[in-house]
Amino acid sequence: MKPLILGTRGSDLALAQSKLVREALETAHPGLLIQQRIITTTGDARTAMPLHEPTAEGAGLFTKQLEEALLHGEIDLAVHSLKDLSVETPTGLVLAAILPRAPVDDLLISRHTGGLAGLPPGATVGTSSPRRALLLQARRPDLAIVPIRGNVPTRLSKVAGSAGYDATLLAAAGLRRLGHDLSTGELRIEGLSLSLEVLDWMLPAPGQGAIAVETRAGDRAVELLRPLHDDTTARCVEAERLVLRYLGGGCHLALGSLATDRDGILSLSGVYVADPHATPISPRTGRAEAATPAEAARRVADQLLAT
Repeated sequence: MKPLILGTRGSDLALAQSKLVREALETAHPGLLIQQRIITTTGDARTAMPLHEPTAEGAGLFTKQLEEALLHGEIDLAVHSLKDLSVETPTGLVLAAILPRAPVDDLLISRHTGGLAGLPPGATVGTSSPRRALLLQARRPDLAIVPIRGNVPTRLSKVAGSAGYDATLLAAAGLRRLGHDLSTGELRIEGLSLSLEVLDWMLPAPGQGAIAVETRAGDRAVELLRPLHDDTTARCVEAERLVLRYLGGGCHLALGSLATDRDGILSLSGVYVADPHATPISPRTGRAEAATPAEAARRVADQLLAT
């Protein structure tokens, strides 16, 4: 049997996630040969492109080239952070496996102690996520929220160094997958101790913390990936991503959603900033319980769209 070609971006986090997928496949199928191919995406190559603009999602900044490589037969599977994927899977491709989810929390990583309350008035916080920026502004309108680019180590270095950032926001899942110990409440970066605060009030991006593996419909990789698939995670992230679809947007929307599954009943919460220019920022919230992802998502989306 010819080797399975695994496609991945080349960032530290992407490689760590691909390693998890590769090891899970090798455990499920002893003797399976897997080769890794690094694909440079538009988001990797064009580091000055703003991530927060509506064109970012349409361009598929971190996914398009991987999906094209799948469609052209250059790779057999692509490993993604699910939150980077469009809610519409290209014709001919399928999400064959969604792995068990990591922690979904967002973390404030700061040069100052005391978490969000400890940031001095007017402090500069770097994030390119409209969701994070606007939800943060709703709590601390005095903060200066500015875009920040780069992979996780680069963003941490910008806070620890002399780039002018007091803090940034990152997903706990990515930091854990890169081997950071979050239990101490701080990170040691370039000789500086950065404090950590879990923002448990900030709902994550749809699909945050989940790894998705995409392949061609009908390909042998579909069956090979089946043991990696986690049904509970898949149901939850489907509900979250359907809210995004029902709101008619991509990752530029200031939308947070989180679903949990208890005994077959989905509990879904959402938060949405419909007008990012309003003063003050007024996030809308919604919550529903339902037996199916579609029903839960529709009910939450209706609440978030209500005026």
